[in-house]
Amino acid sequence: MNYEMVPFQAVKRKQIADEVAEQLQRKIAAGEWNVGTRIPTEPELMKLFGVGRSTVREAVSVLVHAGLLEKKQGHGTFVCQPTTSQEPLDYRLSRAEIIEVYEVRSVLELEIARLAALRRNDEDLRLMREALDRRAATLAAGDMNGYLDADITFHLAVAAATGNKVLTDVYRSFVEAIRKALSNLITDPAMQNHFTLQHEKIYEAILDQDGKAAELYSIQHLDGTKLELQKHMGSS
Repeated sequence: MNYEMVPFQAVKRKQIADEVAEQLQRKIAAGEWNVGTRIPTEPELMKLFGVGRSTVREAVSVLVHAGLLEKKQGHGTFVCQPTTSQEPLDYRLSRAEIIEVYEVRSVLELEIARLAALRRNDEDLRLMREALDRRAATLAAGDMNGYLDADITFHLAVAAATGNKVLTDVYRSFVEAIRKALSNLITDPAMQNHFTLQHEKIYEAILDQDGKAAELYSIQHLDGTKLELQKHMGSS
């Protein structure tokens, strides 16, 4: 069986069962291990990850509990089809249509922007401003990966400014899907300028503690992005 398309990485931290589980989950999400595939044995996983048996067992148990894996006595552990209620959110998002992701993102970000405007502190503002400045600098330098990183960092800083850790964690689950969508649009200079203007308006509204304005500019930004995504998908 070929395990090398998405290569595993040796894990060095002591508390690493969650990271092992995440790497296994990525194999499944990438479609390399389809439903019915038997995953490597415990000794094989121990060697691939460079970890002990207890870590492997804990990681596998996490995915069994999530409904992604099924143990069959005497036969091994197999990838299974999760039910909607069992499927982890980040796994579900990896299969979702981009427009679906953006519709949910719109619901989240309106409340995030409003709460951030009401609850932000000086440190939150500093992190937002720093991300926006880095975003502008990387764009000017033509560093698109850096530009995407800074863009996402800004939105995560806004989410963190709500003071709601659950809301922040939910938003963080969308990061990879957001990156994928934006990577399809950032080659258009007109869209880069549009994104920059809208981000600055959102920041200013949060700075002024104007929740309504923060919502308004978030709506304008996300609606514009969805429209461009629909155009892009229609022309591809």
